Amino acid sequence: MYRQCDDKFTNKTIHSDRVTTAEGDMTLQSVSNNGINQEQDNGELAQQQRAIYNSPENFFNWSWPSVPRHQFLSERDRAFDPDGDTGLIELDISDKLQTPYPATIPAILARYIRINAGDKINHSFIASGEVYYVLKGDGLSRNGADKVSWGTGDVFCFPGGNETTHKANNTAIIFCVTNEPLLAFENLQAPLPGKSRNETVHWPHEEIEKHLSAIYERPKTAETSGVSIQFSTPATAPSRNTIPMVNTAINTLEAGGDQRPHRHNGAAITLAIEGEGIHSMIEDEKVPWISGAAQITPGAELHSHHNRGNRRMRSFVIQDEGLHFYLRTPGFSWD
Repeated sequence: MYRQCDDKFTNKTIHSDRVTTAEGDMTLQSVSNNGINQEQDNGELAQQQRAIYNSPENFFNWSWPSVPRHQFLSERDRAFDPDGDTGLIELDISDKLQTPYPATIPAILARYIRINAGDKINHSFIASGEVYYVLKGDGLSRNGADKVSWGTGDVFCFPGGNETTHKANNTAIIFCVTNEPLLAFENLQAPLPGKSRNETVHWPHEEIEKHLSAIYERPKTAETSGVSIQFSTPATAPSRNTIPMVNTAINTLEAGGDQRPHRHNGAAITLAIEGEGIHSMIEDEKVPWISGAAQITPGAELHSHHNRGNRRMRSFVIQDEGLHFYLRTPGFSWD
C-alpha cells in the first residue's frame, strides 16, 4: 500500500511503501534514479562496444570461402547400400563453406532420404519449401492436409512450415533439396502452417517424358543451353522457379553429344540419374559422373557436359539461380 507525503524541499508528492522522513524519501528516490541511469549507461556502452568501423581501401577484397567442386560419393554409397537403414543423409560441406549450419551450397541443403520397404519417416525442416526427385521406389508423402503418391522419376514439392511424412511401399531413395541454409543465415523460421508462398505440386514421370519427347524433336541451335525441362508453379510465376529462390530441371544429352560451355552466377547441384560414360568439364578439370551421385558446379565457373556413353544422359539439376534472377544478377554467358 502506498502512502503520500509532501516533500518540503521539492514541493512534490513522493510515493513509497516505506516512509520515514521527507529527507529519507528524497534519498530513496535518488537511489532509484541512479539505478535507472546506470542501466541506461550500461546499455548504451554495450551498443557502442558492438560497433565495428571498416575502412578498407577495397571494399571487395573480402569474401566467404569459395564454393568448391565436389562429388558426394560416400553419401551416395550410404543411400544405395542394400543393407542401409531408413534415414536422412545430408550432403553437407559446411566445414568447407565455414557455415555454422549444414549446407550443400550456401543457400541450399540437399539430402538423400532412404526409406526401406514398409517404413515411414517424418521430418520438419526450417525451410520455406521442399523439392523432391524420386530416384527409386514408390510410396506416399503427406504434408499438412496434402498428400502425393509418387513413383520412380517423379518430381514434387511441398510448402514449408509443416511436418512431412514419407512412407515407402518398397525400398525408396528420394533426393530432397530445401533452402534451409538461406533461412539459417538470417536466423529465420519456417512460415507458419498455411502461410508459405509455395504450394504442393506433382510432376509425374509419365508427363515429364511426354514433354521431353517433344523437346527431343526440336532442332538444336547455337542458343541451346540444354535439352531440358524446368519445373515451375503458378505460385512462382512469372519466374520459372520451383520455389521462389530455387530452380530445378531434368537435363538430358544424346549419346555422343556435347553441351556448349557456359557459365552462370548460380551454383548448381547436379544429380546424375543416368551417368554412364558422362563427364563434365568445369574450367580445366574433367569430372566423371557416377549414376546416383550428386556433384557441385560452383557459380561463375565455365562448365560443359559430354556424353561418351551409348545412352542419353539424364540429370536432376538444382540451382540457386532463382535468387540471382530475382536480384537481376543471373550472369549467364557462353564464355
